[in-house]
Amino acid sequence: MDTHSSAPVPPPGCPAHGGRVPLYGAEFAADPQSYYDYLRHYGPTAPVEIAPGVEATLVTEYSAALQLLQDPSSYRRDSRRWRDLNEGRIPMDSPVLPLLVYRPNTLFTDGAEHLRLRQTITDCLARIDQRRLARTTRQTSDFLIAQFGYRGSADLLSSYAKQLPLFVFNQLFGCPADIGDRVMFGIAGMFDGINAEKAAQVMFGAIGELIALKRSRPGDDVTSWMLQHHANLTDEEMTHQLAVLLGAGAEPLGNLIGNTLHRLLTHDTYAHQGGLIDEAIDDTLWENPPITNLGPHYPAADGEFAGQKVQAGELLMVSYAAANSSPILAAERRASSRAHLAWSAGPHACPAKDPARQIAMTALENLFNQLPDIELAVPGEMLSWRPGPFNRALVSLPARFTPDESVRRPQAATEAPAKPAQSAKSTEKIGRWSQFLNWLAK
Repeated sequence: MDTHSSAPVPPPGCPAHGGRVPLYGAEFAADPQSYYDYLRHYGPTAPVEIAPGVEATLVTEYSAALQLLQDPSSYRRDSRRWRDLNEGRIPMDSPVLPLLVYRPNTLFTDGAEHLRLRQTITDCLARIDQRRLARTTRQTSDFLIAQFGYRGSADLLSSYAKQLPLFVFNQLFGCPADIGDRVMFGIAGMFDGINAEKAAQVMFGAIGELIALKRSRPGDDVTSWMLQHHANLTDEEMTHQLAVLLGAGAEPLGNLIGNTLHRLLTHDTYAHQGGLIDEAIDDTLWENPPITNLGPHYPAADGEFAGQKVQAGELLMVSYAAANSSPILAAERRASSRAHLAWSAGPHACPAKDPARQIAMTALENLFNQLPDIELAVPGEMLSWRPGPFNRALVSLPARFTPDESVRRPQAATEAPAKPAQSAKSTEKIGRWSQFLNWLAK
């Protein structure tokens, strides 16, 4: 007689007998949902490895995730508490360290210090005029479309989704031409992983110059508002808050636009109808969120969490993707289309979710209004996803459409003269932001 086991079968790459489940590599990137389905058999939390030699406990159940995110007194964000790092068990060249090691910004602070830094950000972001933001996003969208709309084909990820947030943020934060060029170079280089250390130096140098400029000549922009805030942030504090807003904001927003584009182009339900873009964004945030596993927390003391013993300083992470796709959430999703955890929750929830959603909505609407017959240039199954435990992002999104000869084509980008290395301004190719400002002035 044949016998059948109800035990879940581990996906390829998972340890079949004990051990930790690896959340990296091509197999995980290709089908993360099968990994999350498997992890659920452990209960609300599961033992994972987010990179070789980097262990974590992943929270996969919705209510347990909310418990972790909403209890800052028991579970802290300051990664200087990370036991494995302090005891030398984390490889110092690990690719996940840049997003986990402590920096003096709102992501890694707790208590009163976190409240002071976050209040500065939320107060200033609340001053952004929605009509101005929509106009800025449309202008950026027009500029980017002008660079490929006449060709009839483009990689919508590299040519549009990934670039648009950088341009919009540069405008919101009041970056002049030279500083904006270097901010964009730095952020792109850091996330591409090519000479990331040099890219980070360029970005932080540019942000430092932006702060000095806005202290002497404030404007109607987020940087100036933050400098004028009653919290009285120092230059160092300003540098780190702007770095996290520009850097940590651009990558997830670009991924949200890219993942929603992917959904619109691969699901017949939406049929490129503008009225359904809002629904497509919600569905993407539920089923394919741009940040999948993050929210690092460290227990303040030994104890118990979700039925499991935890130790002080142990790395606990939230799987927003697994929590969102939990079978028990079907009723909650029907009751509220925005009850997902894609923006996180609790005191460290994304402070920019409203402007981010508006930017994504405007960018997608404008793209389909100008190029209404966009379709994938390759079969959907040929698309591939970037490996890694934190972000959900395509490698590319090749598309085709009827060429639009009416778009206002920009002039070719120019090479900037080389500058001394010690000034942190020497970059491989700059001028995109300057090019955009010149285009706007016409």
